[in-house]
Amino acid sequence: MNSDALPRSRNFVGHGGIRLAADVWGEASSPPLVLLHGGGQTRHAWDRTGPRLAALGWRVVAPDLRGHGTSAWSADGDYDLDLFAGDVRAIVAEVGGRPVLVGASLGGLGSLLAAGEAPRAAVRALVLVDVAHRPDPRGFHRIVAFMRHHPDGFDDVAHAAATVSAHLPHRPSPPDPKGMLTNLRRRGDRWVWHWDPRMLDSFEGRMDPPGMAERLLDAGRHARVPILLVRGGSSDVVREEVAQQFCDEVPGARRVDVAGAGHMVVGDRNEHFLDAIVPFLEEVACASG
Repeated sequence: MNSDALPRSRNFVGHGGIRLAADVWGEASSPPLVLLHGGGQTRHAWDRTGPRLAALGWRVVAPDLRGHGTSAWSADGDYDLDLFAGDVRAIVAEVGGRPVLVGASLGGLGSLLAAGEAPRAAVRALVLVDVAHRPDPRGFHRIVAFMRHHPDGFDDVAHAAATVSAHLPHRPSPPDPKGMLTNLRRRGDRWVWHWDPRMLDSFEGRMDPPGMAERLLDAGRHARVPILLVRGGSSDVVREEVAQQFCDEVPGARRVDVAGAGHMVVGDRNEHFLDAIVPFLEEVACASG
């Protein structure tokens, strides 16, 4: 691997003092950009994206969300969206320099609330990756059902990789299943997902409660920064009409679809994802410069 693609490790202090592990690419003097992964992922979801954006002149920070990867778990098992938003605010304050936030799914929801609700995080722009104000229940429950599958873990890494391939049949299977190791941890003689399983109860009970859609739209309206909504062209989580409604009702929001990508846009079509966001980031950088 090119040494320029190797990240530096760093810890952040999130809401309530929780420890958040992160990878960092780029020069300290470069404008900051924070990549926030989706639920059930880790910071390694951005392993191809981070170095590419750093090469374009950004200082890129990719944390593990609380309860994910090597970040700490919530002591009481609470994973309310407000806690994720509080973590985003804490990261933004520690990073400084009014970063751009790029948030996928859960990371996007936390970013939107952090940027649009008091105390508003000082950010330059938002990129929301296949997330808007109202998820399609079918796609949402499909993802949660997958996350609940195999609660006792897997025999080996190849077993986990095969399970993911069955869940994402449109994506070519990786040539080496060892790439799955960043999303797994050992528990006895089994391999389990690298996130707190208690998180799923919070997701199912609080992801789309009454009033949440309007709350997220209101956060978008009050963020007062440029917003790019990147929707997977084949997404079953964000319907096309919902993405368009968000952009119609949130000043400064625009949308682009990535053809051939489902909800996991970055993993499905990473090159096309970069093609979709780089012009927006260049505009943001020019406007700020």
